[in-house]
Amino acid sequence: MAKRINGIQQLGVGVTDVQTAFKWYRTYFGMDIKMFEEAAMAELMLAHTDGQPRSRHAILALNLEGGGGFEIWQHTGKEPVEPAFQLQLGDLGIGIGKIKSADIHQTYKRFNQWNIEVLTSIDRDPAGTEHFYVKDLYGNMWDVVAEDFRFSKQKSVNGGIYGAVIGVKNMDESLKVYQDILGYDQVVYDIQDKFTDWVGVPGCDNTYRRMLLKHSKKYKGTFSPMFGPSVIELVQVIDREPRDIFEGRIWGDPGFIHLCFDINGMDELREEVKQKGFPFTVDSAKAMDSFDMGEAAGNFAYIQAPEGTLIEFVETHKIPLLKKLGWYLDLQKRGEKPLPRWMFKLFGVMRVR
Repeated sequence: MAKRINGIQQLGVGVTDVQTAFKWYRTYFGMDIKMFEEAAMAELMLAHTDGQPRSRHAILALNLEGGGGFEIWQHTGKEPVEPAFQLQLGDLGIGIGKIKSADIHQTYKRFNQWNIEVLTSIDRDPAGTEHFYVKDLYGNMWDVVAEDFRFSKQKSVNGGIYGAVIGVKNMDESLKVYQDILGYDQVVYDIQDKFTDWVGVPGCDNTYRRMLLKHSKKYKGTFSPMFGPSVIELVQVIDREPRDIFEGRIWGDPGFIHLCFDINGMDELREEVKQKGFPFTVDSAKAMDSFDMGEAAGNFAYIQAPEGTLIEFVETHKIPLLKKLGWYLDLQKRGEKPLPRWMFKLFGVMRVR
């Protein structure tokens, strides 16, 4: 089977209280479909957890408007460590999560009514797309982007994950991962300047090289109808020295901990990334045939981009459809074709109100 990327499955968000975070994200961001919840030991992430297994509690939340999910993740075996400094644009790693909105002016209005911390007014990025920035209850920054794709109309005023803003040290080196491995082959813009649409975001006064990437081809695969399109925005600060977002901290501490892609062809991917100089740092298939996440199962692996960002790949084997009836979908038997829309709508029974 050839390697194929089917879209962004989820953005990992490290928090200090997983239940408080899930309540906030479902109330204000519409991430109210609980695909799975599990308290367990993260035994396979030793390369990124100071060589020690770490107990954790995680919830995967989706939004039926479409887009990727949130993996809300809390250390429970140690105190989560907050950043020791104010994160700014261009600091190394995932600095901002992108979520989509099919009606950005309504989203902006409601977020202000709800007293969410809105950092900027609605403005246009260098491609002319309307967007604005907000902070969540933990101070994580989010870029709310106008995007017409909508899997199904919901009461939520926004959709799920559309991508991420990633600070890089050397743009050309990082493109070896984002273009050559992840396949974001279309450059929407590549500009060096100061940017007025960032006014209000920490670090906005500096000069940056800013590049927006997207895929030229439409995603295929089991979950692609719900994920929809995605983008990656790479940011390189020119006139100051960036800091590592996870300086003095480990994976799972508060902030954006990884960007996860749904894939097929893990064996082929393993060989490809090794040949391209980015071998798996974590590989669940070496430990077991299928990693059981309680209510879902599959294989997962990680690579690390040149600037330090952790990229996760998941090849899903099993997902819950109607948990109360014990109905789980075996994707290994089903093959790779997209799920029908009615199956996705069954996720609605997992909505938490």
